[in-house]
Amino acid sequence: MPNEFLIDKSSLLQGISRYVEKNIVNGTFLIHRSLIRQLEQESKQGLVTGDIALEEINQLKNLSERFLFAVELVGRDSDNTEQELRNYCLERGCTLLTADELQRKISEMLGINTMFLEPLPEPLSIERYFDENTMSVHLKEDALPKAKKGRPGNWEFSVIGEKPIAGAEIKQIVSEILNSIRWTKGSFIEIERKGSTIVQLSNYRIVITRPPLSDGWEITVTRPVARKRLEEYSLNPELVSRLEQRAEGILIAGSPGMGKTTFAQALAEYYMKMGKIVKTIESPRDMHLPPDITQYSKNYAEIGELHDILLLSRPDYTVYDEMRNDEDFRLYIDLRLAGIGMIGVVHATTAIDAIHRFLSRVDLGTIPGILDTVLFINKGTVEKVYSLEMTVKVPEGLREADLARPVVQIKDFLNDKVEYEIYVFGEQTMIVPVGKLSINTVENRITRAISGVIPNAAVKKENGEYVVEIPREGIASFNRKINSKLRRLEKKHGVKIRVKLQDKD
Repeated sequence: MPNEFLIDKSSLLQGISRYVEKNIVNGTFLIHRSLIRQLEQESKQGLVTGDIALEEINQLKNLSERFLFAVELVGRDSDNTEQELRNYCLERGCTLLTADELQRKISEMLGINTMFLEPLPEPLSIERYFDENTMSVHLKEDALPKAKKGRPGNWEFSVIGEKPIAGAEIKQIVSEILNSIRWTKGSFIEIERKGSTIVQLSNYRIVITRPPLSDGWEITVTRPVARKRLEEYSLNPELVSRLEQRAEGILIAGSPGMGKTTFAQALAEYYMKMGKIVKTIESPRDMHLPPDITQYSKNYAEIGELHDILLLSRPDYTVYDEMRNDEDFRLYIDLRLAGIGMIGVVHATTAIDAIHRFLSRVDLGTIPGILDTVLFINKGTVEKVYSLEMTVKVPEGLREADLARPVVQIKDFLNDKVEYEIYVFGEQTMIVPVGKLSINTVENRITRAISGVIPNAAVKKENGEYVVEIPREGIASFNRKINSKLRRLEKKHGVKIRVKLQDKD
């Protein structure tokens, strides 16, 4: 009598058909009805694991016709699949075929004959698309394979295949990826939703989408190509000193692919080497850090769980990667107000856009206590650094002394010049550019008012007033119409404009 093997879900995801083709396993294969029901429900819910497992059953049936072995449907339908599989093996005396270590241990404790599928020493198909310069690979059903090659901020999109990739090949690659999770260290399914799956496979972050979410099967595989130390960024010594001594509410902003996470990773390792306790919150977990730094997944945590864990474990710094929604910002704000050093990573086209995302979520007076240092990353380098400070003053552009109010000043950290002010005007919180930017606005309007008639006239600001210097040869062109324009500009902007002749050379 041939060996009878009862298949569980893990053996299907491991790719039982490959073991049959290599003659590692042979005999009669039994498929329990409760397993079929479970996989059908998962496939209807859009879970890729259910779909791949059903594909593997079809593959096994096709092989049975080639190699002449039996595939039988057995058992009765049930909600508790794992329990039904064990009970059936005990009753029939067949062997349970599994790739799940926990399933193997429990089955052996119950006296069930078990065969454990050891991983096959085969390279992943996805790895053939990568070389030392590849940042990410993009595979789409019925489209040419493509890849991003280069470094953050300096890459190009290249075609890496000669013919479109078929849907069957995409599914085979997905099956390999899911199979490899069980035996590759540091690998897990981070998120599984209807139509999409996010996998961390060693150093690869893999996003899988399929119909009906996408119009075809698609795999995007990202691999870090740059792992830098903070010292390699050639930061200004004053900024390094601030990061070491004062910065505790840090925001790292930048466009996608510009190196934000790489910089956050370098900063986390730098703090760890300083003897600080560092933890991370990621979704998904794709930062590559030493074992001393604990990485938490937001996707596996319940609401409030990470909040409680971090308050009780008391890290010196927490890196919050990829802050997107209200829940992310609330957690960052709560932990920062509790005294934990926070490093947040957000998508933004400018540093000011990143600060804007906090305005609707927090009172104006608490912003400097939450954010004290904003770093804008562009093409893998720190392009801009802002510091935030609270003061009470008349906002730039307003003239009346009784309009003084609390103002958050956003300064360029390296030259200590105020570039923006945040204050409440009426019921609206505003970020207003100040300094040279607002002065130039008034100067430009005065210049436009007079340059059409007197091209050589000059406008400058002296002692709080704007001075229009007219060349002696142009005084004849200065008329009542130009003077009326200047008086209207005075009234509109609340400034003083004085006209004088240019000094002789």
